[in-house]
Amino acid sequence: MTFTEALFALMPMQALAAALVLITLIGWHGANAGGRWAQVGMAALALGLAMASPTHGDRMAVPILHSAGLAVVSLGLSALWWALGLWLTPRPGRWVMAAAPLVLGIGHALLAGNHAVGQTLADAVLGAQLAWLGVALMLPGRSTVLQGLNSRRWRLLGLAAVLPLLAAMLGRAATTLLGDSASWHDLLLALAGQLALLLALPMLLLAWRGQTEAELARLAQTDGLTGLADSNAFTQRSVDLISMARRYDEPLALVVLDLDDFATLQAERDMDFSDRALALFASCIQAQMRLGDLAGRLGGEQFGVLMARCLPEGPQALDQRLRKALLERAPAELGMALSFSAGWAKLRPGDRGLADLQRRAETALYEARRAGKGQLMAEPGVAD
Repeated sequence: MTFTEALFALMPMQALAAALVLITLIGWHGANAGGRWAQVGMAALALGLAMASPTHGDRMAVPILHSAGLAVVSLGLSALWWALGLWLTPRPGRWVMAAAPLVLGIGHALLAGNHAVGQTLADAVLGAQLAWLGVALMLPGRSTVLQGLNSRRWRLLGLAAVLPLLAAMLGRAATTLLGDSASWHDLLLALAGQLALLLALPMLLLAWRGQTEAELARLAQTDGLTGLADSNAFTQRSVDLISMARRYDEPLALVVLDLDDFATLQAERDMDFSDRALALFASCIQAQMRLGDLAGRLGGEQFGVLMARCLPEGPQALDQRLRKALLERAPAELGMALSFSAGWAKLRPGDRGLADLQRRAETALYEARRAGKGQLMAEPGVAD
């Protein structure tokens, strides 16, 4: 066995070891979708590389095995690309990446009698998939991965794995088309493959850890029952909205909402029913609020909606939409009607922050309760 063949023989074992490490550290149950696709990708690469290994030589006179192995390698690259789409920004080309393994497997099998053309086809298809992996890593996208880590360094780590392998694969395809039968391009491809597998494991682990940390951070700022921002997160996020409103001299309003007679509901029904009522109310708020507004659970049965660029009729419009939605959904989903009282206040130049705005909105809410509940009240002088 030559040195090049030894390198190719090690690649399936490296990919299998990486797949086992991912499965052991990430697990399957409870793993995020990107982590599962990464596990599938590395496992497919291990199987495909073992089936398509050039070390089989003439001892395995089954050309279809080599074609199937290349198709499985292509499937592994598609799975890794899918994982990147879940961790970063989804890119166009899903159907192409899904079809690539089938096209490669069938095309290579049909060209079994012409080794050079079949190998060039395989290098071209796999090279195109690697190029699209590189595109997914280079283009900017949403920052949902690597909270607290340097996203640029992570992308560079991925590119360091992909680009040398891509260059070696395209180089072999070009030399094969030119009729060069030298073995140096196989050596370069084997070395690039070793480097890619060496860097792929830490890259995938960093991406999975980043998404897991981002999810934990999101859950830490989310009310577990309703899915809305909790009181602390609502206060923190309000700082940006208030700052933007002041910077651009735009109107901003806070609407505070409270389910009517919730204490009576808790006393007459069990805890599960009252939790379902709160979850339903929160779902209606989330569905009826405008894009760009901030909704949160301020405590107990009290919720808040911070409305950016809000005209005086904005809270009234939200109130009407929300009452209509609750009137339709509550009898159907809970078997009884629900109502709520609400108060709102607008941001004023003297407000030091959310606390001042919330204090006036809650005062308006108490006035709505005293006036008979089931209505929206504005703070005094809101038209000023």
